[in-house]
Amino acid sequence: MPRLEIIEDEIARHLTEAAKSGELRAAPSYGKPLPVDDGWNETPDEFRMAFKALKGSGFVPPEIEAFHERSRLRQRVQACNDSDERKRLASELSSLEQKIALRLEGMRDHGSI
Repeated sequence: MPRLEIIEDEIARHLTEAAKSGELRAAPSYGKPLPVDDGWNETPDEFRMAFKALKGSGFVPPEIEAFHERSRLRQRVQACNDSDERKRLASELSSLEQKIALRLEGMRDHGSI
């Protein structure tokens, strides 16, 4: 029985053709490491590729927006000189980090990614 063609086979075929024709070598990034997206290291390993695919299609998952908000809050806490405001921001940051942790745990438990 013939093997069903899968998308990986098609990608491999295109890459092989591009390598043979020299098209790959003409790319400015040929032979260089791919740039790391902002937030890549902060994103849990099991979600990185899925989130990268969503980003590539123009969709920003709410979890990613929460990561961005967490980064902004951390910067604001570090830059804040007013102790009361700093405590308020730190509390807001703590609450957001709890929400992120619960959301990611729920995603892991339910296998939604």
